[in-house]
Amino acid sequence: MSSDPQGLAAYVLRYLEWLQVHNYAAPTVQNRQSYLGVFVAWCSERGLVTPREITKPILERYQRSLYTHRKSNGEPLTFRAQHARLIPVRAFFKWLARQNYLLYNPASEIELPRLEHRLPKHVLTKSEVEQVLAQPDMSEAMGLRDRAILEVFYSTGMRRSELMGLGLFDLDRERGTVMIRQGKGKKDRMIPIGERAIAWIDRYQTQVRPELVIERGNATLFLTQAGESFTPDRLTQLVRGYVNAADLGKSGSCHLLRHTMATLMLENGADIRYIQAMLGHAELSTTQIYTQVSIRKLKEIHSATHPAKVRSAREQADVTVDESATVVAAPAPTVNDILAVLAAEADEEHDDTLDAESGLDAGAGIST
Repeated sequence: MSSDPQGLAAYVLRYLEWLQVHNYAAPTVQNRQSYLGVFVAWCSERGLVTPREITKPILERYQRSLYTHRKSNGEPLTFRAQHARLIPVRAFFKWLARQNYLLYNPASEIELPRLEHRLPKHVLTKSEVEQVLAQPDMSEAMGLRDRAILEVFYSTGMRRSELMGLGLFDLDRERGTVMIRQGKGKKDRMIPIGERAIAWIDRYQTQVRPELVIERGNATLFLTQAGESFTPDRLTQLVRGYVNAADLGKSGSCHLLRHTMATLMLENGADIRYIQAMLGHAELSTTQIYTQVSIRKLKEIHSATHPAKVRSAREQADVTVDESATVVAAPAPTVNDILAVLAAEADEEHDDTLDAESGLDAGAGIST
């Protein structure tokens, strides 16, 4: 990294510190550090070392370089991935101008790629997801742990990062709920979890976890064989391995189970607003909806419509939506709205997994 206090790298470090001071989420700071590092390295290769040397045409050249870039597997970056890499650059120059480090913002008129609104590539049926869940070897401790992980993903539809962060005391067995702390956007939320998933967690926690704990006081629920917390890539590899082992002709990992949970509950009659609350989509960009849902009613809907424990038709008919428990500030989202957001999340997870192979995760020129 250049030691020039007026260099791009030095200003990026100041920007990252500013983000931390203003309580931006750690994943957001890490994401911007990584992508700005790529940008600084690209500039350095072309002899551009200070912010004042960066003009709109240069930023447009960088945007074209992302378009023409090829990953190690020969595939181009998706437009969503290009968009994700340009957002930190645009935010960085906006900050430079606001802090009066630059007289004007050269990125202010950069047009970001238009994003496609697509549906998920693959969604499992009820029988297919049961095949995936049956893949772990129950005669082995790690197989029991993995079954518990798969059951939690399927029951709750939580994000990969949210499962990694689960603690021992986040599960309320009596109420059948789980607390997700500091989820996306640093927001906490409480969501239902099925009885079957709780039963598998109990088996794992009683029979396996005590043998994995190394550090006393470690409250992380799911641990690796080395007694450590999971990394995103490790968790993705674990789930993908079982999906491939099921030989369904469909691919995916953690987000595949998230998609499947949402789709099957919708097919079984769950109101889309409750699915939105389960997934933690406080805001859908297509409809700008904000909803507030009672956890009691959400638990009832989950129990009535989740395939892992679907009650009789008569019992389902007894579950009615208490409109007084739901506050809707705009028209409810459509099924396609929900699925499009899920597909976008899957794209982000997929591109993050491939970043290490493509070289785009190296925060070249940036270190903290």
